This record gives sequence, structure tokens and C-alpha cells, in this order.
Amino acid sequence: MLITHDTRCALEAVVDLVNTAPEDETTPDGLPDVAALADFVRRHEISDVGVLSEFDLSAVRKIRGRFAGIFAAPDVRTAAGMINELVAAAGTTPRLTDHDGYDWHVHYFAPGASIADHLAADCGMALAFFVVGGERERLRRCEAPDCRRAFVDLSRNRSRRYCDSRTCGNRLHVAAYRARRKEATG
Repeated sequence: MLITHDTRCALEAVVDLVNTAPEDETTPDGLPDVAALADFVRRHEISDVGVLSEFDLSAVRKIRGRFAGIFAAPDVRTAAGMINELVAAAGTTPRLTDHDGYDWHVHYFAPGASIADHLAADCGMALAFFVVGGERERLRRCEAPDCRRAFVDLSRNRSRRYCDSRTCGNRLHVAAYRARRKEATG
């Protein structure tokens, strides 16, 4: 599957956004305030964003939950319906643009759109491309028992199981190794 630069950026943004959600009532929100939202916008180089407000923060948190639902959808039909609703509500307005040194690409958000509509349109379309390409199963949650972070499996053979092989994957492999060693000696 060909993944363009802007689609990859949108995928990274949606995964990062979903992973800012608190896992439970003891985990802090990764978007606690407008300053954190502004940092998110800066880190992901999201263009055409005006002054951010508490209203924007609230709206982004709402779509974050909707994106999390797409990653958790039980089947492709459910995911497709959720993506359709998200993108339609954002008032998608596809247009070609070539800004900030990037070649021509498509923005799906309307000029002057809020950050929530911007993310819903661009990130929703990036996820839609995965559904259309028959690749929805690449939208995953980490299989480590103590981690449920979202990620997009871009491995060639669709075999990635952990959000980060150096942390979650390595920790589980070390635990399995130690268990085997203990069993062999014990």
C-alpha cells in the first residue's frame, strides 16, 4: 500500500492523539490544557490552525474518543461507518495545496476549520484509505498486557504486535525468557 507523506503525518497524529487519552481514572490526560494542545499542533506541524481555546481542547478530546472507537471497532463495517460519520461531521472540503516546502498534496479540511474538524477530516481520511485498501487490520492496539496504546502496523507482513518493540515487546520477551530459564532450572 502506498502511503503518501501527508497520510503518514495524519496517521502519526491520530495515533498520538488517541494515545493522549487517559487509560483509566488514575492516568493523567495527555491533553490537560490548551498549552498541551498547542504543543501537539506544533509537534505534528499541523498547518492552518488559528488561536486555540478551551472550546478547541474540548472538541479535540471528543474526536479523540471517536478515533479511539475506530481502533477498537469489532469489524471493518463498523469502522467504516464511524469514519464516515467523523469525516462528514467535519465538513470535508478536499483541496490541493503545496505549502511549507511540501509538494502537492490534498488537505481535506475546509479553510478556516477548527483544529477538531481539521483533525477529523485529515486523520479520518487517512484511516479511510486503510479501509479502502483492505488494510484496516493494521490499525491496532498494543498486545502487551499492561499497555493498550494505539499504533499503525506498517510492517511488510503485518506482524507487529507491540506499540514499541524496544519497550513493550522487549519487556515481554525478557519475561518469557526468564520464565523459560526458571522452568528449566527449577
